[in-house]
Amino acid sequence: MADLWLQFILTIDATLRVATPLILCAMAGIFSERSGIIDISLEGKMLMSAFAAGAVAAVSGSPWLGLGAAILVSLSASLLHGFACITHRGNQVISGLAINILASGLTVTLGIAFFAQGGQTPLLSKGQRFTPMELPAADWLGQNIPILGQLYKEIISGHNILVWVSLLAVLVTYHIVFKTTFGLRLRAVGEKPEAVDSAGISVTMMRYQAVLIAGILCGIAGAYLSIATGAGFVREMTAGKGYIALAAMIFGKWKPWPALLACLMFGFLEALAARVQGVSLPVVGELSTDLILAAPYVMTVILLAGFIGRADPPKAIGEPYIKER
Repeated sequence: MADLWLQFILTIDATLRVATPLILCAMAGIFSERSGIIDISLEGKMLMSAFAAGAVAAVSGSPWLGLGAAILVSLSASLLHGFACITHRGNQVISGLAINILASGLTVTLGIAFFAQGGQTPLLSKGQRFTPMELPAADWLGQNIPILGQLYKEIISGHNILVWVSLLAVLVTYHIVFKTTFGLRLRAVGEKPEAVDSAGISVTMMRYQAVLIAGILCGIAGAYLSIATGAGFVREMTAGKGYIALAAMIFGKWKPWPALLACLMFGFLEALAARVQGVSLPVVGELSTDLILAAPYVMTVILLAGFIGRADPPKAIGEPYIKER
């Protein structure tokens, strides 16, 4: 029983680590899509940011410079998306797909050109990464307090700073979107932009601000993959996480707290899949590794399709705003 409890705690601990980039990207999607801009480029921005963070951290030796580079690269991609969709009223889905395709090819090409390691960056040392932080008395409490001590040691302590940034991002997103004047205007732009324009507020400026905030969050998510949970950039290391975050955001109906729960659900499924590899079940025997790796994605699709209910997006989403003269 004690071993089962420990395994459960360790799975929850892994859930937080796996869900971190999903949470950050889901919050990014909420800002962008609440303003009326479809953002399927979450995947591409996260991938480019992961490469920038890994490359700069490898060269400079500083994870903070890597994080800064990741945010700058993601902001640049967000500006490109905004320029195509907001300024020139281009198709938002095509623009997002173009960024994703660009990121997939460009990161590998630059990785080969800069480091000649098959598109990867050099392996990072502990000093070049955001390493886990042990909170005070974590070991003592884990050994001497049976339940709460283990929860404190395994789940609360031992995470790097970007895990806590992701959880803070949910709180900040909720406050900004639903409790501030900026958030009210942001939601209005996504629902009825002509009403916002008639009140003297620039629809273009509001949407640019939204996609830039999304860029910052995607930059942090990419940096987390390569210089926090990972030890360098690996080609295609996002592995569809941007799309899963987009699905989690829709599952959460464009609201931060339900989107957080959806991200944690996927993180739990992936963490659980990693732990059951090599385990032999009574009837079916040992499960295929490929099946186990695919299970979180399949279960996510099933849950999203079967339990989401009706999700009404912002009414003006995907529609370019043309100012009436």
